[in-house]
Amino acid sequence: MSAIDNIGYVLHHLSFVLDRQSDQVLQEQLGIGFSQFKILMVLKWNPSVQQKTIADNLGQTEASVSRQIKLLKNKNLITPKVNPRNKRQHITTLTTKGERLTEAALEILNKYHSPIFARLSEKQRAEILNSLNIMHSAACGEHETNVLNY
Repeated sequence: MSAIDNIGYVLHHLSFVLDRQSDQVLQEQLGIGFSQFKILMVLKWNPSVQQKTIADNLGQTEASVSRQIKLLKNKNLITPKVNPRNKRQHITTLTTKGERLTEAALEILNKYHSPIFARLSEKQRAEILNSLNIMHSAACGEHETNVLNY
């Protein structure tokens, strides 16, 4: 079996290529990396979420998310706060600037990647999305599928 016949390899390689391209275009046009964008997306659909939840949803360490959150805070894109009900928890929300930048990043990525997806019919895109959601659920467990809700 060659690498091109291995679904896992092809998906992993495609994911790596898309991540790298996304990171480059976002850095060039908005000054944020793809890792930061993913955090902004989680916050867009899950306002006032704990940093631990962000890390869990993205499959990253809390330390990694914490570093990215510091960068996003310094750019005034997010506001981390201490949870008034539990002083040991940090809750993070998007600022208005962060909301605008997230929308701009979505538009940039959709436009940038559209030639790739334009090669597929609507039916093919729907089938791939459905298949990817099934595989994601199987790989992560049903309780972690909320990351795909953004």
